[in-house]
Amino acid sequence: MLARREYSRAELSQRLARKGVPRDDVERALDELAAQGYLSDARYAQVVVAQRSGRYGKRAIAHVLREKGITAPDAQAAMVPLAATDEVADATALWQRRFGTPPANQREKARQVRFLQSRGYGFSVILRVLRATGTPSDDDS
Repeated sequence: MLARREYSRAELSQRLARKGVPRDDVERALDELAAQGYLSDARYAQVVVAQRSGRYGKRAIAHVLREKGITAPDAQAAMVPLAATDEVADATALWQRRFGTPPANQREKARQVRFLQSRGYGFSVILRVLRATGTPSDDDS
């Protein structure tokens, strides 16, 4: 399995347990793989951050890392490169690729907001993106 892609220790443990491998054997095998350098939660976290940055917000990436059983220190270390990125600029670029034009009505605006929320961007970031793209606020309509 590790030849195809990186896995977190927890994820690999769950997959092996589902296949009926005894818990003792799973832990022993995972310890051996980690000792040989084939299994690394830190490396897995870096791969997830690299794959998702620019397409997902920091909150969504952190959530995926927690779901996959990555410890807080490994997750924080992997998220360090994201601290230097401008989340509004990333969200604006994503919005531009996906929509490109300001919403014509409230229904379309709600759809765009939901899309950006599903990608892990906070509401304040979403409002800044929509304002920057020329979307009238609720007060203007």
